[in-house]
Amino acid sequence: MQSENQEARVWQWIDEVVIGLNLCPFAAYPRRKNQIRVCISEVTEEADVLTLLVDELIRLDETPVEQLETTVLAFPNMWPDFLDYNDFLWQTERLLSKCDRDGVYQIASFHPGYQFSGTTNDDVGNLTNRSPYPILHLIREDSVEIALEKHPNPDAIPFTNIARMRSLSIEERKRLFPWLFKS
Repeated sequence: MQSENQEARVWQWIDEVVIGLNLCPFAAYPRRKNQIRVCISEVTEEADVLTLLVDELIRLDETPVEQLETTVLAFPNMWPDFLDYNDFLWQTERLLSKCDRDGVYQIASFHPGYQFSGTTNDDVGNLTNRSPYPILHLIREDSVEIALEKHPNPDAIPFTNIARMRSLSIEERKRLFPWLFKS
């Protein structure tokens, strides 16, 4: 039951924040086609996260893109501290290299406490990468390249997203990011 609620929370974040605010202009299409896999993992050890990543890379390798575009892995029991999560990310990049998947997949990172370098924790721009749980998003590089070719100005996406976050009222932020505004 807990993982069902956690999965619902991740889908809500994808639908209302990522797609609803158009933070990723490429996410709506695979969502409509049911090509996004959300996996809630109960693991508590980083070694188990790496094993799960390998399993998901294999799943993506073996599944046609028409059936599975991308995988979102959420880890409610891992990395309560963003800095610990951020320190772990180099291992995911190393894993892609070890599995000979550099240039085939990329991993996007999201965390409830995400903080871009050079910002303060309360900088509203950080909301672009804040999610209900620590998340590793496995993305097919070919799909990214196709999507970027179709986008009129992909370099502007991060700036547009930050401006979008800054334009939200406090009430909108509380509704879209309830996990950040617990009493």
